[in-house]
Amino acid sequence: MRLTREEFVRTIHGRLIVSCQAPEGHPLRDTPTIVRMAQAAVRGGAAAIRCGGVGGVPDVAAVRAAVDVPVLGLTKDGTEGVYITPTVAAAHAVLDAGAAVVAADGTSRPRPDGSAFADLVAAAHGRGGLVLADVSTVDEGIAAAEAGADLVATTLSGYTGNSPHRDGPDLDLVAALRKALPATPVIAEGRYHRPDSAAAALARGAAAVVVGTAITDPAWLTASFAAAAAGQTGVLSP
Repeated sequence: MRLTREEFVRTIHGRLIVSCQAPEGHPLRDTPTIVRMAQAAVRGGAAAIRCGGVGGVPDVAAVRAAVDVPVLGLTKDGTEGVYITPTVAAAHAVLDAGAAVVAADGTSRPRPDGSAFADLVAAAHGRGGLVLADVSTVDEGIAAAEAGADLVATTLSGYTGNSPHRDGPDLDLVAALRKALPATPVIAEGRYHRPDSAAAALARGAAAVVVGTAITDPAWLTASFAAAAAGQTGVLSP
């Protein structure tokens, strides 16, 4: 599926993108499970699916074949530095698997293949794909847009040395990016664990919101409920 930026933004505007991924060692970590996860998300109203991660190209290709909404594809190589679709070759592979959008680290940190983020953008555009830049600060978002990114996302806020860790979503970054980049759609992503937080991001100017863990990880959901129940031990009547 190939879309112009305008077509993609119309598809996702004011809606939910669901991230369907599972790390190594997780009970849900196999491609058929990721596909069913994506299908369930689409049935629930997801406007697009973000997938790939450690499942890489096989997950992207399988999800693309199974759903009729755009796929934002990515690969993950390691857990430190630039590891989200870190190379030009990875971007090509994601697009060749059928993704409409490549999600990639859009920071200025060194990339494993020695390329610049602008090189990845040019390579993706050469294949007819769009690029979503995952960033952690306003300056990174501005630089990514200047390098040609079609969209920017707050995905990396709290996960780089340039941004402080926080427990909840970075709504301030959404608003700041929207103000700094009036012509570039901003996607809210990162620790959106409650529906009201997603609504708040849209109110701050996000074009769409990506939610992953709070929808697709039953282990995390169970742990959240279990912790709340444990906190009531001795409070409830027997």
